[in-house]
Amino acid sequence: MQFPSTVSKWSVFEVSLKGTETGNPYLDVELSGRFSQGNRVVTVPGFYDGDGTYKVRFMPDNEGAWRFETVSSDGALDGKTGDFSVGPADAGNHGPVRVAHRYHFAHEDGTPYFPLGTTCYAWTHQPLDEQEKTLETLRQTKFNKMRMCVFPKDYPYNHNEPLHDVYLPKANGEGQDCDRPNFEAFRHFENQVKALGDMGIQADIIIFHPYDRWGYCMMSEAQDFRYLKYLVARLAAHHNVWWSLANEYDFLIDVKPMQRWDRFFHIIEENDPYRHPKSIHNGDPDANYDHRKPWVDHVCIQNWDVKRTVEWRDDFGKPVVNDEPEYEGNLVQSWGSITAEELVHRFWITVMRGGYAGHGETYVQPDDRLWWAKGGVLHGESYKRIGFLLDLIKEDVTTGLTPLGATPFGFPWNRVSGAGDENVTYVYFGEHQPVIWSSGFPQEDGDYEIDIIDTWNMTVTPAKKVPAPVPHPTRHGSVVRGGVADAAFGVELPGKPYLAVRVRPRGRKSA
Repeated sequence: MQFPSTVSKWSVFEVSLKGTETGNPYLDVELSGRFSQGNRVVTVPGFYDGDGTYKVRFMPDNEGAWRFETVSSDGALDGKTGDFSVGPADAGNHGPVRVAHRYHFAHEDGTPYFPLGTTCYAWTHQPLDEQEKTLETLRQTKFNKMRMCVFPKDYPYNHNEPLHDVYLPKANGEGQDCDRPNFEAFRHFENQVKALGDMGIQADIIIFHPYDRWGYCMMSEAQDFRYLKYLVARLAAHHNVWWSLANEYDFLIDVKPMQRWDRFFHIIEENDPYRHPKSIHNGDPDANYDHRKPWVDHVCIQNWDVKRTVEWRDDFGKPVVNDEPEYEGNLVQSWGSITAEELVHRFWITVMRGGYAGHGETYVQPDDRLWWAKGGVLHGESYKRIGFLLDLIKEDVTTGLTPLGATPFGFPWNRVSGAGDENVTYVYFGEHQPVIWSSGFPQEDGDYEIDIIDTWNMTVTPAKKVPAPVPHPTRHGSVVRGGVADAAFGVELPGKPYLAVRVRPRGRKSA
């Protein structure tokens, strides 16, 4: 038996043991670990890693002395004990992400987390040099979440053979035996999850998808359940894990009915004591999973109409992450051919309406090396502006942005977006280009810093404060209102699109 004597908080503590190699341990051997500190006990599942090696992984969330004991159906693995100590967390490790303030996220230590991520579905299945390019590219961006599949994909622009098969060949050589994992494939995948974690990036792990020529999406119910439990046992101890039950689950509904998807959530709940975020992604924009179900932590959605973000917040009462509001690129498919300007615009609308968004890039490349499919190198321009947006949020937002409510004259939700936190208010004009604005600004005059944000040129310049305009009378039901300004002041604007205004109390404390 091997294990370290010390480990840092929220890192992976691993116990490695030797046991039976006979039969099929993946099917036949049960293993778990009981980790205790005082009267507190945390039970985690173990797993087989091939060649007679078994492992139990644990992510300690508290400093001090800990003890463990193994429980197994294999006598050689049962009743093994040990002691270890846990020290302070490593620099940059704030613990796993949780839902916070109902519509937002924070790490376990309270550090706010604002998910503005990207998509590289099959990057871990590419040649190793391409994977290194992906990691190097990520180091040059501000992305803090990566959507990525466990299984390889067979889809336009992604037909190459994967680096590893996920399961071993059948005895007759016809396909893969989904009862015999390829442990090398799982080791490689988890190493790349760790590499992302070392960079401060959450790994949004997509567990199932319909784009398959290997038979993974046709596994039996028992094989699905076993695979999911195994995946959680291997990966849950990494602090940067998110669980995405599927990419476009509704395209698999004929082979995996709704009750099976519900059961998938329960299996994660039963085997992940760290409560990593869980959700599921739709294909048809009108086929959302019922995110109101208590086992779903946040809304993961695919929809181009980002102006509906407030609607989804209100409908589901949970954080909204629109991971696919279409992609920057030039494909023949409409979902992969919007401009960089349009994707940045959709990010701003989503964030200003209280949600979060995801990036993807789909420019035609030699050998189909599209970032969204395989990673590698970014060729577009939106990622820089998304990083700029994230920097702005981190500078001022402490909990999360709440959409602005109606002013006395009605905030123009269908045209302009606005949101605020305790120390900041933003109004984003998008495609509109007013020369003066006041709706959504403070009702009482005071000492404020007011800036104009150019979302494309990534500039912040001081704005000129002017008397608020008096709106044209607006009819609300049978009442006509008018003649009174809707804020204490207004600002002059240069009359160009894709601008935002930021209002902050002077002397505020940065987030």
